[in-house]
Amino acid sequence: MLGFALGACTPSTALDRQWRTYKQRFIQDGRVVDTGNGGISHSEGQGYAMLLAVAADDRRTFERLWSWTRNQLQRRGDHLFIWRRRPGVPVEKEDHNNATDGDLLIAWALLRAAQRWNRPTWRTDALAILQDLKKTGIREWRNRPVMLPGAAGFVHPDHLTLNLSYWVFPALRDFYREDGDPLWPALSDSGLNLLQAARFGSWQLPSDWIAAGESLAPDPDHPPRFGYDAVRIPLYLIWGNHDNPEILTPFIRFWNQFDKFLPPWVDLEADCLAAYQAPRGIRNVRSLTLYAAGRNRWPALSPLAADDDYYSASLTLLAHLALAHER
Repeated sequence: MLGFALGACTPSTALDRQWRTYKQRFIQDGRVVDTGNGGISHSEGQGYAMLLAVAADDRRTFERLWSWTRNQLQRRGDHLFIWRRRPGVPVEKEDHNNATDGDLLIAWALLRAAQRWNRPTWRTDALAILQDLKKTGIREWRNRPVMLPGAAGFVHPDHLTLNLSYWVFPALRDFYREDGDPLWPALSDSGLNLLQAARFGSWQLPSDWIAAGESLAPDPDHPPRFGYDAVRIPLYLIWGNHDNPEILTPFIRFWNQFDKFLPPWVDLEADCLAAYQAPRGIRNVRSLTLYAAGRNRWPALSPLAADDDYYSASLTLLAHLALAHER
């Protein structure tokens, strides 16, 4: 009753308020600055910020973000995006490989912007991105389509390297609605099946990077951790309406072991934990997951704080977006 009388904050109003802070701290002339990674900008960050701008009904910032992204990252000769731009480095000297999650996020943001602000050309831009993703980013594993993390470097003689946090489930749902290609629900199904099988270590969690060969295993070229990448998996599951207890159980079981201290990663082979506190964004994904699973009556998502870097802040705002959808 008190909350009603005072005008309780909703997820959307909390997002709007924090979006202003996010813009001031991380967006410079249309580029998103990764403050925890040497000040680089990358396609993932541009996609996140474009999605947030649409959700906040901030068309001016969206247009600046899309202009920088198109001019600085769409430099491969197709409609996909180079994954990184470093300050002071000529674009010709950058790695021109793409990052599939960044491409997906940008295309999804364009579709949402086209609908919100009635700009059909943005829908055309999004569909062009998706067509090139189909050409370069899809392979088959066990007769199911899977997404490569990028066009080059992830196909090996005996396995594919996959990253299950690149399955942005709500985006795949919207792509099918707009594009009509049954590939998108097939990819969603393949991601769910991979998650059921990619359960490693005592906590039966997926690793950040996975080798899909004769069987699934943590990828040998990356630490065998559930950590900064894979933490996005439950976020996308909840946002994409795949929040059934069976698929969320490993995340819930792991996160329920902790109270005030939450490690940002666990080594799934050695069963050892990071000895330092997870950033606020990861703690907010945990709160959202426990809420969606019915373990918390209300997800007390922490707001942005002065010590949040780009990635932690992005996870916090994305958790607010997913919460608004969940409610």
